[in-house]
Amino acid sequence: MKFFVFLLLSMAISSSVMAQTRLSVGAACYTPLEAEAEQGIRIHSELMVIALNCQHLTPVGQENLYSQFRKFTAKNAALFSTYEMLLINFFKKTGSSNPDREMHTLRTNYANRISKDAATMRPDAFCSTYMPRIQKAAVMNEASLHKWASTFFPGFGPTRPICANR
Repeated sequence: MKFFVFLLLSMAISSSVMAQTRLSVGAACYTPLEAEAEQGIRIHSELMVIALNCQHLTPVGQENLYSQFRKFTAKNAALFSTYEMLLINFFKKTGSSNPDREMHTLRTNYANRISKDAATMRPDAFCSTYMPRIQKAAVMNEASLHKWASTFFPGFGPTRPICANR
């Protein structure tokens, strides 16, 4: 009898744990909008690093790259704010104890990733490779920015899978 009660209790605990695991796995995937938001934050973070590292190499007669980045940021402030809120809400839904910190950590990780390229490449090589992104982004409208953020390139996709049914 004790064995039967133990077995029944074990099965109940096991199914509860499995259900929670399924919920956690399901909650750990992004909706398409959350995936776009993460990529939008990645793009913005990378552009900031590029602008800071390459502003001294702005071609003569063109607006300073960091100034272009600041204007791009101001023009798209509402979109970037929406992206941040989507991700903060995602982190809350998935049980983060500090969703704001997770948002900042995500930004920092993306900035650090491209900063490694800046550190390992000669400045002129880094800037000639990445500077055109600032110039292209500066003239993008919001629809183009949405499209860019929702296009996932190999090695640069979202950090979490996209949910099939969310």
